[in-house]
Amino acid sequence: MILEVDNLELSFDNKKILRGIYIKAEKGKVTGILGRNGCGKTSLLRIIFGNLNPKYKNIRKDGKYQKKNLYLSHDIAYLPQHRLLPDTIKLKSVFQLFDANWVEFSTLFDAFKNYTNIYPDALSSGELRIVETYLILSSNKKIILLDEPFSYIAPIYIEKFKALIQERKKNSVIIITDHFYRDILEISDCIYFLKNGYSKEIKSKQDLKEEGYINLDSNN
Repeated sequence: MILEVDNLELSFDNKKILRGIYIKAEKGKVTGILGRNGCGKTSLLRIIFGNLNPKYKNIRKDGKYQKKNLYLSHDIAYLPQHRLLPDTIKLKSVFQLFDANWVEFSTLFDAFKNYTNIYPDALSSGELRIVETYLILSSNKKIILLDEPFSYIAPIYIEKFKALIQERKKNSVIIITDHFYRDILEISDCIYFLKNGYSKEIKSKQDLKEEGYINLDSNN
């Protein structure tokens, strides 16, 4: 599958957030989105998912224009920045609801083995993010959107998720954004940088330096 997004126009309080975006993401590849806070990364993912409606948009799957919001097709999963799980359901039941394998999860993240009857509100921010990210990646959807999945997560777990993402991309279009740009650079097959409402494909760290995003003279 090839997913393309262009001709977006989104404004908040008469300020244009997105206006010259083109993103191409494919099954078998991880597409990374970078940019400073407020550049529209989250808005872009929400538009793709379908819970944010811009003034204009053109979203295509395999060249076919999508009239309906993608979440209505049930082919897409979205990890938002905000909390995903309610406090009122135990983790064991959450995994059943998502049709995810608890044994596989607790084997990969063995610190959770005794957490089956724990409620989400008993977890730390990092623990909760691990659970939510795993559930979205295990959804087997054709399109997976990950908005800052590495936030609050220890480096050892970030590495485990990188390996899991590389496995999942074989069957899914994966679009990921995070402020840990080194991780995005490492895991992505294709990267876009958002600035002033526009997107630019990034080929190297030098491109990011030229955009003023990183300073290569400071061990970045």
